[in-house]
Amino acid sequence: MDRQNFLAIDIGNSWYKALASDSGMVSEYQLPNAIALFDGEFYEKPYDDDDVNFEENLIVEVKSQAVKDRREIYYIGKGAAKQKDVSLTAFNNQKVDEDRTYLLLFGLAAYHASLQCTDEMEIDYAIDQLAVSLPTTQYKERKSRLKDRLVGTHTVVFHQVPGLADPKELSVKLHIHDVIVGAEGACAYLGLTRDQETLGIKNEDLVKESQKGIIIGDLGGDSVDFVGIKNNKPVASVEGEHFGINQFLDHIIQKVSKNELFRFDSRAELEEKLAAGQSEWYVEPFAGVKKDISKYITPQLKSMAIKYLEHFDRVRSSSREIKGAVRYIAVGGAAKLAQKQIQEAAVKWSERGRPIELMFPEDMEKLNVLGLMILAKMNQLKKEKGNSHAVSVKG
Repeated sequence: MDRQNFLAIDIGNSWYKALASDSGMVSEYQLPNAIALFDGEFYEKPYDDDDVNFEENLIVEVKSQAVKDRREIYYIGKGAAKQKDVSLTAFNNQKVDEDRTYLLLFGLAAYHASLQCTDEMEIDYAIDQLAVSLPTTQYKERKSRLKDRLVGTHTVVFHQVPGLADPKELSVKLHIHDVIVGAEGACAYLGLTRDQETLGIKNEDLVKESQKGIIIGDLGGDSVDFVGIKNNKPVASVEGEHFGINQFLDHIIQKVSKNELFRFDSRAELEEKLAAGQSEWYVEPFAGVKKDISKYITPQLKSMAIKYLEHFDRVRSSSREIKGAVRYIAVGGAAKLAQKQIQEAAVKWSERGRPIELMFPEDMEKLNVLGLMILAKMNQLKKEKGNSHAVSVKG
């Protein structure tokens, strides 16, 4: 598998997180889940292309049977988040049916391809295995449909590419040979228990604990998904509880805008500030003026932590399949941002006699995409060896 190209993309409501492996060379990306229509008439050309970051100015035209409207051009990711007409995700969005899924997914894949072939104006890039995620219920009902839409050839044309001569366009033709779809949460378990290189078990203790039961709580942008693991396999799932970090981010953004006269361009910008740590929890509405915004952030993270544990408690009490689970695992970037507040809230649950001791694993914010990469490699191994048992956990 050393000569093959693998791409894993976790299709999140807040971020698209990607892991690429080209003949063993690994690259990581994350793109805000944001799109906005591009209008060339209103595009302000930069004074100097050297001032433009390509990743933050991705403007794509996607030509694919997966996209309904192939005539429009879009900003995607950070560039989209800065536009007035930015389109963010709606709750309970049906990812398989929405154009935005393919605009972002193909756009991200093509961006990666462009970095591998920096001297070419027309790029052909083959992906031997593409692994993507879906929420549990969408996985059950629509994984085949998603796979059918992704397999094949898709063309992405980048517009206004910095450093290129007019018309400043770069064409990338993606050739996707095979696709495997994984369920969120179940992929995180793969990322926790399997080695990226050997694909073998790396956490025997966790696998043993799965004999009694494990609950994974994947806290995302607009929902929290729970997956129960028993005997090293997913056995139960609760998807789409209308709860996630986005509502708390929006509240912080509104408060800061109203009281400190500073407007964040996007949720992604605020999330990056939160991830940087409390020393960065300030804004500068005017030159030389710093405003502490921790008083807006901390109460929201505390509130989110309390509700997250309430959801956890309800799931562990109601699921027959994983009754008596011995391990609770927090997963997702939102859970990482609020880890301190979740741990503090857990103390109060212990005082009530209903302890919820959560495990906060390393790389918890990217466990799903790590699991997807393992899934892609396992699927390739299965394809090569004809071993129907090569993939043990799909979701």
